[in-house]
Amino acid sequence: MYKYQDGQIQITDFGMPMGVTLSGENRWVKKAQTIPWEEIEKKYAALFKSETGNVAKPLRLALGALIIQTERRISDEEIVMQIQETPCLQYFCGLTEYKDEPPFEASSMVHFRKRLTKEILGEINELIIEKATESSKNDDKPDPPSNDGDLIVDSTCAPQNIRFPQDLSLLNEARENLEGMIDELHDCTDGEKPRTYRRNARKDFLKTAKKHHKTAKQIRKAIGKQLRYIKRDVEIVEKYLKNGRELRDWYKNRFETIKILYSQQLFMYENRTHQINDRIVSLGQPWIRPIVRGKAKSKCEFGIKLDISVSDGFTRLEYTSFDAYNESENLIEIIERYKKRTGFYPKRVLVDQIFRNRDNIAYCAKNNIRISGKPLGRPRKDVVIDKKQARMDEIDRIEVERKFSHAKGSFGLGLIRAKLKQTSETAIALSIVALNIAHIGRVLCAIFWKWLGTRKFVVVQ
Repeated sequence: MYKYQDGQIQITDFGMPMGVTLSGENRWVKKAQTIPWEEIEKKYAALFKSETGNVAKPLRLALGALIIQTERRISDEEIVMQIQETPCLQYFCGLTEYKDEPPFEASSMVHFRKRLTKEILGEINELIIEKATESSKNDDKPDPPSNDGDLIVDSTCAPQNIRFPQDLSLLNEARENLEGMIDELHDCTDGEKPRTYRRNARKDFLKTAKKHHKTAKQIRKAIGKQLRYIKRDVEIVEKYLKNGRELRDWYKNRFETIKILYSQQLFMYENRTHQINDRIVSLGQPWIRPIVRGKAKSKCEFGIKLDISVSDGFTRLEYTSFDAYNESENLIEIIERYKKRTGFYPKRVLVDQIFRNRDNIAYCAKNNIRISGKPLGRPRKDVVIDKKQARMDEIDRIEVERKFSHAKGSFGLGLIRAKLKQTSETAIALSIVALNIAHIGRVLCAIFWKWLGTRKFVVVQ
């Protein structure tokens, strides 16, 4: 159940103890003014179909807490304490007066992330951008141009907060989970518990894991031993299940994941390879896949691959996937979404060389769009390349790299700490929303200083 709030409160209406007032120059007060809370609340209220039951927390409190957490990169418990201690954060979250008490339980943050999905946050992002650009719209324009504006598109990977995946440690974790399942399924009336050789298995694992320098032969031998222990444990668990025993839901899902992990590791062990499709690198988050990026820092990352677009300084999350994909396949769809928003195609599309395939080039040529980058194939002798224009395209495309750097360094995109598949996507969408709110603040600050520079001041002697 959800109840609409009375509307966005003014800074003068916020109650403070001992006559203290909030400053209009406070950054959180300014950020609150850039967000269309009432329009967003209508989207949020549609999530609650029932008119009975407990009343849900207000939208401004839920979204505000998530934005603060994204910017400060703190835990669920810490965000509750910071909102409790700070008046400006309470104003940002929509409270009418300062209260020295927790606004909600820390566990509520999980429910906020589940309710505000990637799709809903995408709509919220559009509403924030629309409010920021409404003053620049010209309603007197007769017809929109056929092509106008620049669109910058690029992709990156948002690493997930998982242990670095090593085959030996994954198999050891799987074996320990299977031993816990056997302990749970066994009953004292069944007689003696089947032998799992867990002490020997643990010694075999530590014997190799503790070595500072492990040869490929030593690692292969240790993996083979763990595979044999796991095979024995899987057969024991399946025997219990056939006799009518049941695992609780957490163990049931983990058991299915372990069987897939075992089959993958056995295939790589027998075929002496390290590559396999849909490879599991984390038992706790089996949907995460290795994303080969070829970067200098790390050639392979483990997380979500995503596409973003930048136009007029604002960032939009275009596509996310836990599986590796060719980003050039999404360019036409991204351009079509740009046309749907603005009513016209972009004049220029700035992309990496990987986006310049034949389909994308033909599509851009058909719609009178200039796509950056070198032509395909060998350089032709009769074609003169405008090097100045190509250089300007490269310089202008740097903006999307700045957005990546800012989002990863300041808004949590550099390490996703959420544990669920859905909430991980929510964390990425929140990073984009927080990035745009920060951009609006910088634009307003630049407009103020530009206006201040045009003013004439009289110096009084």
